[in-house]
Amino acid sequence: MILIATSGYYYNDWQGVFYPPELPPNQRLKYYADRFPFAEINATYYRQPTAKMFARMLAQTPDSFRFVVKAYKGLTHERQDSAEFLTFLTGLRPLVETDRLICILAQFPYSFHNTKENRDYIECLRDRLAGLPVAVEFRNQNWAQTGTFELLSRHGLAYVAVDAPRLKNLIPPLAHATSDFAYVRFHGRNTKKWYQHQQSFERYDYTYKKKELAAWVPKLKALERATNVVYTTFNNHYQGQAIAAARDLALLLGQRSNRQDSINGVVTEQNQCFSKQLDLPLFNDGA
Repeated sequence: MILIATSGYYYNDWQGVFYPPELPPNQRLKYYADRFPFAEINATYYRQPTAKMFARMLAQTPDSFRFVVKAYKGLTHERQDSAEFLTFLTGLRPLVETDRLICILAQFPYSFHNTKENRDYIECLRDRLAGLPVAVEFRNQNWAQTGTFELLSRHGLAYVAVDAPRLKNLIPPLAHATSDFAYVRFHGRNTKKWYQHQQSFERYDYTYKKKELAAWVPKLKALERATNVVYTTFNNHYQGQAIAAARDLALLLGQRSNRQDSINGVVTEQNQCFSKQLDLPLFNDGA
């Protein structure tokens, strides 16, 4: 099963593009959940989630709708206070108790290099997150090594495949299954604005061509064969471009609708994972 959604949903510039012009902002999640099977919550990167926040989201969505929650920046970017993990997990409690959490998305910054210290941090990540499903996204290309996929597989962590600008030292678009689910994020390919931008949204101002998405279809199907489910999200959110890309990918995959009500309980068994053997070195510290 390949499920398609977007990175975030609460964008003012989607009003009149995806959301009806007259739709009140507090109805956006309900409207979104009628059209997509899950949502990636990015607000939790900027501030710690609360149980009240997720209880409210649960009340606005059907039982079949689920959530991916981005890890708070203190867990992935600052990495200084271990107490942050307890605060984060406490906020997730309503999702966990109702089995509406897909996974925690741990997105590490470009500055997070492939070193022994950082590999040790990855190694204990799932334990620190109470054994919950975790998907790990790297930005620096020095993680594009065979040992990375072996490390994630060994600890049941999902590797996040990314589609991003083809810039020097950015992680390339590699697709690997290292857990019983796979995760793919489309950030857009705005090379000009990736580093040089005044507003953060400029980085994600990109319209995917159908041929660019079509190139991912065999990769997504390979991931689907290797796992129970593939979660795919679009982060090129400016002016609703993510919505158009999600619809185009669904059509390329032969899906008549993004909405799939069979999502709950889909990850029930540990399938054998695969990791294509690449002609890449094992870990080289600081590579």
